[in-house]
Amino acid sequence: MSSLTEGVLSGIRVLDMTRVLAGPWCTQTLADMGADVVKVEKPGVGDDTRHWGPPFMLDRMGRATNQAAYFASCNRNKKSITVDFATSEGADIITKLALESDVLVENYKVSGLQPYGLDYGTLSALNPRLIYCSVTGFGQTGPYAKRAGYDLLVQAASGMMSITGEPPDKGCSNGNRVGVAITDVFAGLYAATAILGALHERGRTDRGQHIDIALLDVGMAILANQASAYLNTGISPVRNGNVHPSLVPYQDFKTKDGAVLLAIGNDSQFARFAQAAGRPEWAQDPNFAKSASRVENKDNLLVQVSDVLKTKTTAQWIRDLEAVGVPCGPVNNIAQAFEDPQVVARGLRLRHELLPGSEVPHIDTVRSPIRYSRSIINTGNAPPALGEHTVSVLQDLGLGDGEIAWLRERRIV
Repeated sequence: MSSLTEGVLSGIRVLDMTRVLAGPWCTQTLADMGADVVKVEKPGVGDDTRHWGPPFMLDRMGRATNQAAYFASCNRNKKSITVDFATSEGADIITKLALESDVLVENYKVSGLQPYGLDYGTLSALNPRLIYCSVTGFGQTGPYAKRAGYDLLVQAASGMMSITGEPPDKGCSNGNRVGVAITDVFAGLYAATAILGALHERGRTDRGQHIDIALLDVGMAILANQASAYLNTGISPVRNGNVHPSLVPYQDFKTKDGAVLLAIGNDSQFARFAQAAGRPEWAQDPNFAKSASRVENKDNLLVQVSDVLKTKTTAQWIRDLEAVGVPCGPVNNIAQAFEDPQVVARGLRLRHELLPGSEVPHIDTVRSPIRYSRSIINTGNAPPALGEHTVSVLQDLGLGDGEIAWLRERRIV
C-alpha cells in the first residue's frame, strides 16, 4: 500500500483561540493529524501555561529558565501569533483569519467573545462553512453557564473525586483528584472528535455549525461504568483505592522488593494465577473459582494472595505470571515508565531540537498515540515561541511590512 506524505487533516485550517489545557489539547490533536493550526495569544503574555511553573525548562547550562514545561504538553505543531483582539484592529485580524479557516476553537466564558464580534453568530454569518467549537466549564446553557470552570472543580462536582483515592476508613475523607487534569484532557479529545464529525457532515451539507463542549458533561460521561452502576441500581459507588469494584484480584500488591499489579479479568486467568502462585486449590474453591464469588469473598482471598506475593520479587512475579498469560506489571513512576523497553520501542518520547540561538536546546513531548497504516502523524514542530509566526501569518493575510510595523508600535500584535 502506498504511504501518504501529508496528514489526514492536511488542508484544514484551524484558528485556535484557546488557553491552558482542554482547548489546546483539542487543537494539538488536530495539528498532529496535519491541520494548519494558528494559535492566538495575548501580546507580551501569551497562554497562561507559559508561566505555570515550576517546573521550568532548562537552558543549555542546565539552569531553570522562565519557560514553563506545562505549555509544551499541548501546543506542538502550531503557529503562534500575538493579537490584542480587544482593539478593533486586532478583532479585524481575527475576523479575517476566521474567514479563511475551517474551524475555530475557543474556551472563553459564554458570550465572552461577543463584544468583539468574534462569537459564532457573527462569524458564521460571514463564513457559513465555519465549524465553531466552544469549550467551557459548564456549557452554553443551564444555571451554571456563566461560571468559570476548572478541572479540579469539575472533578469534585461530577463525583469523580468521590470514587478516587483510598476508602474513608483509611483516612481519605473527601477523595482525591486524578493525577492529571483528566476532564480537561477528555474534553479536548471529545472536542476534536466532534470537530471531525462536523467536518464530515459539512462535506454533505456545505455548512458549518456550533459545537458546545462542557467540562461537566465530559466529567459525567467518563464516569463510565461507575455512572451506569448508580443509574441502574440507585447505589452511589464509593472509593475503593486501587481495588476494582467488580474484579478480584485486580489491584497492586506488595512484593519482596516493591510492588506488582495484578489485573485478572476472568476465571481462566485466575486459575493460571493460582497455579503459578503455588496455590492451585484456589481455583477449585467454590468461594474463589468464579468471579462473582471472588468479589463476595474478597477479604479472605486478598489476605492469602498478599501473603503469597510477598515471597518473591516484582521481577520474579512478572516473569512467572507473564509466562502463563496472567496480566500483571510493575507500578512505575513516570521516570521508570519512560525507560520501559516497550515505551522506548514505541518512540513515545519525542525530541524537538531547537535552533542553536534559542535559550532552550530542545523540547521533549509525548508522541501522539494515533498511528495510521498509511497516513502520517506530524512529529516535526516544537511548541512555538510566543508570537513566532505573527509576521508570516499577517503577510499571508496580505498585510505589508508598514502595516505590520504600525500594529506592532501600538502593541496590537
